[in-house]
Amino acid sequence: MRCLCSEPVPFSRLAIFYQEQTGQVTPRDVIDRCLDDLADGKSRWRETPLERRIDLARACLEGAIATADRWVAEACRAKGIEPDTPLEAEETAAGPMATVRYLALLVRSLEDVKREGRPRLPGRVATTANGQLAVQVFPTRGMFDSVLFRGFRADVWMQPGVTRENLPEHVARTVRPGAAEPGIALVLGAGNVSSIAPTDAFSKLFQEGKVVLLKMNPVNEYLGGIFAQAFAPLIEEGFLRIIYGGAEAGTYAVEHPQVDEVHITGSVYSHETIVWGPPGAERDRRKAESAPRLRKRITSELGNVTPWIVVPGPYSDRELDFQAENVAAMIANNASFNCIATKMIVTARNWPDRERFLDKIEAVLARIPRRRAYYPGALERFTRFTGRRPDEGPAGTLPWTLLRDARPESDPHLFDEESFVCVCAETALDAASPEEFLRRAPDFVNDRLWGNLGAGLMIHPKTRRQPGGEASLQDAIARLRFGTVGINHWPAISYALMCTPWGGFPEGTLADPKSGLGWVHNTYLLDAAQKTVLEGPLTMSPKPFWFPTHRTAHVLARKTIELVHRPSVWKLPALMLPALRG
Repeated sequence: MRCLCSEPVPFSRLAIFYQEQTGQVTPRDVIDRCLDDLADGKSRWRETPLERRIDLARACLEGAIATADRWVAEACRAKGIEPDTPLEAEETAAGPMATVRYLALLVRSLEDVKREGRPRLPGRVATTANGQLAVQVFPTRGMFDSVLFRGFRADVWMQPGVTRENLPEHVARTVRPGAAEPGIALVLGAGNVSSIAPTDAFSKLFQEGKVVLLKMNPVNEYLGGIFAQAFAPLIEEGFLRIIYGGAEAGTYAVEHPQVDEVHITGSVYSHETIVWGPPGAERDRRKAESAPRLRKRITSELGNVTPWIVVPGPYSDRELDFQAENVAAMIANNASFNCIATKMIVTARNWPDRERFLDKIEAVLARIPRRRAYYPGALERFTRFTGRRPDEGPAGTLPWTLLRDARPESDPHLFDEESFVCVCAETALDAASPEEFLRRAPDFVNDRLWGNLGAGLMIHPKTRRQPGGEASLQDAIARLRFGTVGINHWPAISYALMCTPWGGFPEGTLADPKSGLGWVHNTYLLDAAQKTVLEGPLTMSPKPFWFPTHRTAHVLARKTIELVHRPSVWKLPALMLPALRG
């Protein structure tokens, strides 16, 4: 696909500007024309009234709904997913559903800003045990979240120094016309999850006040024409342009003098090359002298060796079975090509159920069919991280693999590098009690695992109710330096909720970005966030539709996107049967 902006035709004739010609690269002169258009649009966007911004966001929401079927079908085709099967739910949920949810929540927040000056928060504001301010942002109001996610809540822990009194100063600072400096943001789209590129672009547009040049990733460039149709109102107004190509087109756009800032969703290696140059003596010199090759604002989301911390406790067979499916879902979703896929299970060495729990995880994985390894380099990474070639299986697929008892001294690559393939490891810590484990585990995952995007922690309610149990848990949460901490559930759920900030813990630098710089999503427009704490019950019934073992997940996902689009109590009964049949 390529942008045809160089054609001398009106903006309204969208078909002339964007054609679906997969595999073509946007020429440099066309990139220049796109940036000229955006340079003209950035000042107009800065002064665009809030009412018009709301109208454009709402129009994009309707565009996402109108293209959802084709969007999902194309993603399934590219990833080898049979249509009208349960796996289709992954592409519905992580594509149009997440995008629609973002836009719906954004519209509500912008309407609140127009009426009241800032978004209306859906829950309480409290002070944590360590003195930080925690702002409840989930369940959201009017979206039936308490039905779809029964027993869940999410709180945004603000950075130290944010108080109840000054919280209004840290909300919605850049969304009003004229509040942000005009500029052009280059968004380098991710190739794995289809909602990443549009929601990253919208975060720049509506929340940071920048017009956007979106470069599609070659892995999923087939979606570019769909995005052009869905988000045509922004394109026609000159606030969004879409280009195509690999590293050469990306480099040209990154270094273009009209591009003011760059957003990267991808690997830390891409970040290092863009900011400091290719590996070698020159990069080392630049880093030593704090002289980046690219002197533009950089925001990013760069992945994680995502830990799942298992606090020892009195788990029943039913509870272990549910959590085994939970962990298997975190590994298998999107063929494990997720920056937040679980990559390190952290257990207590003397926990009596340690081996039994790992056996249960492997038993669930054995029931999940192999997936097409669609992401480039998957076979090489699998071989490098496992030390072996994959077992024989369907062509183009790789086996789910759990490596037990990994140790930093003998298997450093499992701790220091995200595999981005269907390999998960397990490591054990010595701890005489749950309280000691909760003291040791945060320091271990903070200091020994690469990245700080998200971490999960599984804990039994009885452990929390023991003397000192809840205090130990809250202390562990406070000490976990991750952008999202999930209690009993996958931190990736926070990504899909869209109301929570998504990004690495705010300690990264250009020289050491860890999991990235800045936030996306965050539809309650909170500045100075530190982390999201997402919590749900130890077990759920009915089965969550994001479990790959859910038999009617695709039906439930279709019904759910209708509910997200236009919430109504009358739509809830239609969700009940596919939910119960899962």
